[in-house]
Amino acid sequence: MALTRMTDLSTLTSWHADWKGLRVVVLGLSVTGFSVADTLAELGAEVLVVTERADAEYSRLLPVLGVSLHEGPLETVPAEMADFAPEVVVASPGFPPHHPVITWTRERGIALWGDVELAWRVRDKVVRPDGRPADWVLITGTNGKTTTTRLTAEMLMTAGQRAVPVGNIGTPVLDAVRDPGGFDVFVVELSSHQLWYLNLQSGPDALSPHSAVCLNLADDHLEWHGGADAYRAAKSGVYTRTRVACVYNKADIATREMVEDAEVIEGARAIGFDLGVPGPSDLGVVDGILVDRAFLEERATSALELTTVTDLAQRGLAAPHMVANILAASALARSLGATPAHIHDTLERFRLDPHRIQVVGAHLGITWVDDSKATNPHAAASSLAAYPGAVWVVGGLLKGVDLGDLIRARGASVRAVIVIGTERDEIVTAFQRHAPAVPLFEVDHAETEDVMAQVVELAAGVARDGDTVLLAPAAASFDQFASYSDRGDRFAEAVREWIAGHDGDSRPHD
Repeated sequence: MALTRMTDLSTLTSWHADWKGLRVVVLGLSVTGFSVADTLAELGAEVLVVTERADAEYSRLLPVLGVSLHEGPLETVPAEMADFAPEVVVASPGFPPHHPVITWTRERGIALWGDVELAWRVRDKVVRPDGRPADWVLITGTNGKTTTTRLTAEMLMTAGQRAVPVGNIGTPVLDAVRDPGGFDVFVVELSSHQLWYLNLQSGPDALSPHSAVCLNLADDHLEWHGGADAYRAAKSGVYTRTRVACVYNKADIATREMVEDAEVIEGARAIGFDLGVPGPSDLGVVDGILVDRAFLEERATSALELTTVTDLAQRGLAAPHMVANILAASALARSLGATPAHIHDTLERFRLDPHRIQVVGAHLGITWVDDSKATNPHAAASSLAAYPGAVWVVGGLLKGVDLGDLIRARGASVRAVIVIGTERDEIVTAFQRHAPAVPLFEVDHAETEDVMAQVVELAAGVARDGDTVLLAPAAASFDQFASYSDRGDRFAEAVREWIAGHDGDSRPHD
């Protein structure tokens, strides 16, 4: 039976507010959903978790927390959810706007939050010595989010600040909010899904970051958002109510327009970055030196050196898109007080995560590179720019995105193409139209275990001495693999097995 008492949600803007008795449905029970349920239970709310498939470990813990669980199909709204009469629904970011439960929630005017909104409301659980909660830095973009998030956090930590990378990078923001040690800065990676939920919020207590960046914009996740305009609108919300620095990509006009259109706090500055000579409020590159002309008093006539392209190349960080990520992270870190020396020291020891332009083998003149994280055309284009003339391994779950423009721009310059995945026809057709002279091979194995072994055999057969074989799929992995990490791991293992099988060969491959 539906309850009638309703809580004034405008009062729930602190950990120390009265959350007791608030009726909340949590959609999803992955790491994010569990962090939400755990937090709300600690606050004293009445919580019902609704999910199609419950993680076994998390579901065992829910009764201990006093949280109820409904598990089953969600093509329609479960009766248990309707009878519960939620005052708030907190959705995990996997639930798209058109999902029946989301539609039901919005039609009834029930407050719809994501985990980031809840984290912002309770961010004062642990405060700094001056009584203020941690500053928030927001990072989004079609590509480069995780690397830039890690870089920014590590630069701030080098500067002596207690910074933590959270959000879409893997650690829920709520886990950091509740850490008894406390932090000075939350560096929050946000997906377009998380931003869509965040953009539903408004008012004086809505999230207001210290600084924010959208690194770039290219079509992705169109099936989730319903189109390119909706995807762009979600991304643009990263700048809303920014207080200090709106960092944008001068080489990507869409990000500049986002900043120009954003409703920010008066006094917030626009800080640009790109690979060219910077203006007096930008970061850029001059004669192979990465410089800051934004965060110094003499910026009209001077610049501060951060590092050099030569130094970055020694650490595998000199690909153009990586230099752009470094400049963006540097701008964010500088906005919070990190010095050029702190940035330089961080870059001296920084290493990329696996599956990001990672060399996984070299033998008989062939270099094998795993960029399985390149799950969309924009990321794959950056990889192909870093390795021109590569043997390109492409394909997977296309997520509603057309690869035609990418193949038109880059396809004719590759040595050969090996197409994987269950949605190969579109890629094959695009090559036939835009790059018909490029040798093309299809891997049609249905078994995951067989895919990469065949890829490596085909690539080794066509690659020449000095060539690179580049796994940059431009697509998601879930059609054949557990994740992009699984896809990259299997590629690397197949490369190692091929190298072991040709260990005695000394003749250059041709």
